[in-house]
Amino acid sequence: MQAARTAKPRALASGAGAAKAPMVQSRNRPFLALGLRLLAMVMLSVLLLLVKLAGERGIALPEAMFWRQFIPAVLILGGLVARGEVARLKTERFWIHARRAVTGTIGMFLTLGVVLILPLAEATVLSFTTPIFAVLLASLFLREHVGAWRWSAVLLGLAGVVVTAEPDSSHFPLLGLVVGLSAAFFVALISIQLRDLGRTEEPLRIVFYFSALGALMLLPGLVLRGTAHDAAGWLLIGGIGLAGLMAQLLLTSALRFGTVSSVIVMDYSQLIWATLWGWLFFSQLPPATTWLGAPLVVASGLIIAWREQVRHRRPAI
Repeated sequence: MQAARTAKPRALASGAGAAKAPMVQSRNRPFLALGLRLLAMVMLSVLLLLVKLAGERGIALPEAMFWRQFIPAVLILGGLVARGEVARLKTERFWIHARRAVTGTIGMFLTLGVVLILPLAEATVLSFTTPIFAVLLASLFLREHVGAWRWSAVLLGLAGVVVTAEPDSSHFPLLGLVVGLSAAFFVALISIQLRDLGRTEEPLRIVFYFSALGALMLLPGLVLRGTAHDAAGWLLIGGIGLAGLMAQLLLTSALRFGTVSSVIVMDYSQLIWATLWGWLFFSQLPPATTWLGAPLVVASGLIIAWREQVRHRRPAI
């Protein structure tokens, strides 16, 4: 649910459709962007906590994902209808929204699924590998030159993952590692799409189409895996929907006022919340390997963000 963090958004531009779409006016307001991103990390950590608690109560992930999408879509549509502002949902880039919904739903399945396999802190550390995948995507698909600094950062991040996972350790199953890294890869793809959509679409519209189209795709999961719930179960489901809505709005809004490379530093605050929730709700504290590996992964992301800032400040030749 987190934003490639360094790849260029033009890679997934929509061609003629994007050219016709009106540009959304936004200013570069770095401190506002940082604040929004920080709040987004808090809400994202709450979302992951609620999904993990829901899983322990027997609420299947496909059902939790459906409500995660359905509730925001209904709230947004209902609010716009009440204010007579449904026209704000008009878009010339429907198929770009649809593509983002497909990618986002896959990424959400992986991002939420990993917390059912791993403790919150370890799952969060794996999410920090998104910048690594951003660099790899830029090199492979955008034919972007990647210098020694960023390749070194990639290797440093991979070393951090190895240390955190502690090979041959029972506390970190292979399935959790694969799902966590796959989630980070999809977040890298989604971030490119969000930055591209943010040029022409306001955050409310982006979140609505992602939620509505995602709910449609997840409806079979609700039919097949949905069960009856008590009051506590419905409270968890409602919290998942609200936390997901707030996290998505904050993430999308932050990218209107700052680049991914400028706000990425706030993403690492999520580890603090994940560790706190793990301790309070599950009596889990990360092992020593996590505290040794996490700084390497964080340093990798910060180096990549710094190099991205340097690249963008260079005058064109």
